[in-house]
Amino acid sequence: MELPMTDAFADAARLRDRLKTWAAETAYPIWWEVGADQTKGGFFEKIDLEGRAVEGPRRGRVLPRQIYAYAIAGDLGWRGPWRTAVEHGLDFFLSAYRRADGQFRTLVGPSGEALDDTADLYDQAFAIFALAAVAKALPERAQQARSMAVEVRDRLIADRKHPLAGFHQSNPATAPLQSNPHMHLFEAMLAWNEIDPEPTWRALADEIADLALTRFVHAETGMVREFFDLDWSPAPGVEGRICEPGHQFEWGWLLLRWGRLADRPDATAAALKMIDDAEKLGTDFARGVAINALLDDYSVHDDGARLWPQTERIKAAVLAAEITGDAKYWEMAVAAAVGLLAYLRTPVPGLWRDKYLADETFVEEPAPASSFYHIVLAILEMDRVISAAA
Repeated sequence: MELPMTDAFADAARLRDRLKTWAAETAYPIWWEVGADQTKGGFFEKIDLEGRAVEGPRRGRVLPRQIYAYAIAGDLGWRGPWRTAVEHGLDFFLSAYRRADGQFRTLVGPSGEALDDTADLYDQAFAIFALAAVAKALPERAQQARSMAVEVRDRLIADRKHPLAGFHQSNPATAPLQSNPHMHLFEAMLAWNEIDPEPTWRALADEIADLALTRFVHAETGMVREFFDLDWSPAPGVEGRICEPGHQFEWGWLLLRWGRLADRPDATAAALKMIDDAEKLGTDFARGVAINALLDDYSVHDDGARLWPQTERIKAAVLAAEITGDAKYWEMAVAAAVGLLAYLRTPVPGLWRDKYLADETFVEEPAPASSFYHIVLAILEMDRVISAAA
């Protein structure tokens, strides 16, 4: 689809340039120079707003995000030692988090000591995703990365496959089941499908997409639920009614990708509805940001606005613009990027604030490393679409 060269497109291109400069000149340097633990290995989970690393336990879902962030650093223009950063993160990930069965534990201490040996589905999804990024960024370690990703994937299939579709959170199975880990597993399957011809990646991506379209999406509203009972019916009570605009955007972006891959116009239509509804119903236009949570009747459940939904709004908007050619999505992308910039205005450049409250103030707390993956992936997708259209 040829993209119209509108004023909004030009504004989006300028914002893309600004965000790439921020990433290359401030974010990547500080998260390497301060955020990497050069003594014990790995990365710190937080940097305070004075620019100092914060010591503490380290989650198994955060380190693979940092590995991914540095694996794409060269694509975003950072001229620093991004390959070294990927190796640094990967080596600590394999030594501290990998269990004897090939899966990855949930939590370690600062020196890599195991604090929680659980192999959570969400964490396995990010491990597989990061290993795909390693395979692309470090060709000399591609076979190792693939072998480990296959081992995790096949262990999930063997140990916690749901009889209908998808996976249990853990083994033995416990409620609630969740859509969010499946979203990131879907992302990981798509990443591997792009670089490895082995058909299981695509088969699992197809299965998760169909699960999302048939079970996760509310039949009447088209909104994506978060929590489910063990038979994939909505969880009882309020929990089963929660829908997060950030995940609406994120699922929309992924299903647009899959709809194009699988030639499924129904998936594309569902994804565009998710994106349009999240924009219309899940965005506080006074603050210019996507909020945290609605209920399935569109009432507001949590009017705070974390950073990560803003990045998913950008990704969804630019891909929708590419696929449809509709200029309204460039306007959405511009609004989302302007909203994101508010979080990036910090005393020490390269950091961010995470929680924007309804009273238009930010919570003053250390910057969480977990947001870095969201930010740089949004910039990368923005750059890809704009560069392809220019």
